[in-house]
Amino acid sequence: MAMQITNENYQEVLASGKPVVIDFWAEWCGPCRMIAPIVEELAAEYEGKVVVTKCDVDSNDEIAAQYRVRNIPTLVFIKNGEQVDKHVGAITKDALKAKIDALL
Repeated sequence: MAMQITNENYQEVLASGKPVVIDFWAEWCGPCRMIAPIVEELAAEYEGKVVVTKCDVDSNDEIAAQYRVRNIPTLVFIKNGEQVDKHVGAITKDALKAKIDALL
């Protein structure tokens, strides 16, 4: 299951030493709800290897601002504490899996 990332636990998540995927979303966003099951499936599949998180932009605007998230869904890929990739908009499971595999 994807972990909820917040302004409060953000630094702790990045300090895990594992690659991190942040799914920036909002409850009212149709495309966000469309990719949510894909994100959850891959969170389970990569458990222990990659930290897959969800960040509600309405509640955690500091993180969204840090990554310059202007549209959602936006997926940010972090390795060694640095952003290495970003995808804006809906994404297929295969395409998301390829981006996660590139983190490993």
